[in-house]
Amino acid sequence: MFAHMPDQPTAIRVGIIAGSTRAGRKSIAVAQWLQSIAAARPDESYEIIDIADFALPLVDEPFPPASGRREKPHTMRWAAAIASFEGFVLITPEYNHSPSAALRNALDFLHDEWADKAVAFVNYGADGGVRAVEHLRQIAGELQLADIRPSVSLSFAADFENYTTFAPRADREQAAATMLRDLARWTRALTPLLGSAAVLSAG
Repeated sequence: MFAHMPDQPTAIRVGIIAGSTRAGRKSIAVAQWLQSIAAARPDESYEIIDIADFALPLVDEPFPPASGRREKPHTMRWAAAIASFEGFVLITPEYNHSPSAALRNALDFLHDEWADKAVAFVNYGADGGVRAVEHLRQIAGELQLADIRPSVSLSFAADFENYTTFAPRADREQAAATMLRDLARWTRALTPLLGSAAVLSAG
């Protein structure tokens, strides 16, 4: 008899959302750093999603996102991009104790595309961006995103040369690796739920 071999984990797609569109933004550099760390995880695929590429205006759909009714091409393009991922990392600066308006707006455009997926946070700012993440955790709950506890907090004083050039401390990489590990576990655990609401409604 042949011994049963354990099933190999199914590859999952995680979107790293660069959550700032401001001139001189740091979110792309932070996203690229995280993607380089994630490259050591062969069973997952990590892709940077730059919300600036989608040119989203302030939410301009006539129907609530939860209705699933869309009229604007930019909304449909954004929805298709987000629907293709099973988990997310939100990269956010802290502006006035909150995440960036651009990131909040991008989240508000959609509903079902976020639901039943896991999300992690990398935050940066004068105090590590921790207040922005506390705000995002409340938003995630309303969108039925499962936020994991570990996050990565980056300080302008400690992780940016002259407060401008991203140069993270060595220990940040371990924090990121821990976060990515937990994100992958939660993403895989939630994957069976994806599409279940549509099945139930059809039945």
